[in-house]
Amino acid sequence: MLSEFSSTRILVVGDVMLDRYWHGRAGRISPEAPVPVVNVADEQARAGGAANVATNIAALGGQVTLMGVIGRDPEGEMLKQLVQRQGVDTAWVHADSGTISKLRVLSHHQQLIRMDFEQPAPPEAAEVLAAEVAERVADHDLLVLSDYAKGALGQVESMIEAARRAGVPVFVDPKGRDFDRYRGATLIKPNQKEFELVAGACRDEADIEMHGQALIEQLALSALLVTRSEHGMLLLERGQPSYPLRAQTQEVFDVTGAGDTVMAVLATAHAAGHDLRQAAWLANEAASLVVRKVGTSVVTAAELGEHLRRKQAHLGYVAPDVDTLREAVRAAQARGERVVMTNGCFDILHAGHVRYLQEAAQLGDRLIVAVNSDDSVRRLKGDARPVVPLQARMEVLAALGCVDWVIPFDADTPAELICALKPDVLVKGGDYRPEEIAGADCVQAEGGEVRVLSFWDGFSTTDIVNRIREQA
Repeated sequence: MLSEFSSTRILVVGDVMLDRYWHGRAGRISPEAPVPVVNVADEQARAGGAANVATNIAALGGQVTLMGVIGRDPEGEMLKQLVQRQGVDTAWVHADSGTISKLRVLSHHQQLIRMDFEQPAPPEAAEVLAAEVAERVADHDLLVLSDYAKGALGQVESMIEAARRAGVPVFVDPKGRDFDRYRGATLIKPNQKEFELVAGACRDEADIEMHGQALIEQLALSALLVTRSEHGMLLLERGQPSYPLRAQTQEVFDVTGAGDTVMAVLATAHAAGHDLRQAAWLANEAASLVVRKVGTSVVTAAELGEHLRRKQAHLGYVAPDVDTLREAVRAAQARGERVVMTNGCFDILHAGHVRYLQEAAQLGDRLIVAVNSDDSVRRLKGDARPVVPLQARMEVLAALGCVDWVIPFDADTPAELICALKPDVLVKGGDYRPEEIAGADCVQAEGGEVRVLSFWDGFSTTDIVNRIREQA
């Protein structure tokens, strides 16, 4: 499904920016003002705005050209280098207004403050950009216009007209209340707030569909994709039933740039020959991956491909030993995946166990389940337990769609195993305080998180065993 992406040629035009991140620990409050003091230990720079759309397309394997307005300044030079390293072709228009940049300060993966440095692109730069687009658009399969209301798309109407003359589809990420500027585009992709500012308040999906179809007719569009945060997305095509896409049930870590990823996948898939429904479905799957990453990020073709394979055929397995699993965990973390770990006996697996494991899995990308050995269960539960031997318990757990890795432990607690694997999130169910959970100190020392989930009432292995004995 993704192999066709390499043949696509996409032109991305819009407001580009440099996203900078300062990371550090905030361990105290400033004596000068009631604000945290961040000891900056790491700095990162990433391509933002339309440049993020372009780098996402390149990460998917598409051939992409980026056009935007930058300044003759250090930020512009840094942005040039960032996108070129990602394999993006560029055609810049330089302006005295400088390069738009945003600086975010983060601590413990949480954003504390954002500072914006920007001046809108001058009208003459927008005119030059529009003329360049008219010359280049016919050499591409699709035009993406990424509008952040920073001035680069001041001549957006002429860009759309040039693409229409060349027979090239136009996808627009809009901004503001004036959607008339995008008349004649193939598709526009507002979020629900942007959509309601233009079309009117919507109580439910039926209202969105009614107002959306009216907007499609009014603006001579072919389609409209409304992104709805935790409610997913709704694709509307002229004269067709709506196509709702539900958000994936993963914990959202950072939504920065998620809309850019959606546009990149949508455009690349459609340029590769997929219809809008297939393209929107792929974009929704990619969105579930990118929101788990910190900051402006991309989703690669390999990541999306693996995600789709895992949905089609569960790949959970019983790890042969600690060293093998540790290597797999480190590889997953190096790819930016968040590894969650929990433990238990799981003797006579029941719905309470399954619901708990599904909830734990939603806290990250991979779930490790550590299982008490038979001897360990006997020490905890008595000589009559376990009812189900270790190997069978592990095989059943590995078959669950929410579980990636299963590994046994023989000690009374899994603390040593947890310290060896170093998951990003440690989860336990019950009435524990986080500091009481075995292995919590190791996870927290590495900057990880410890979470306590409630067990589901009404489910108990002991109760099941007792009922079986009573009926025997």
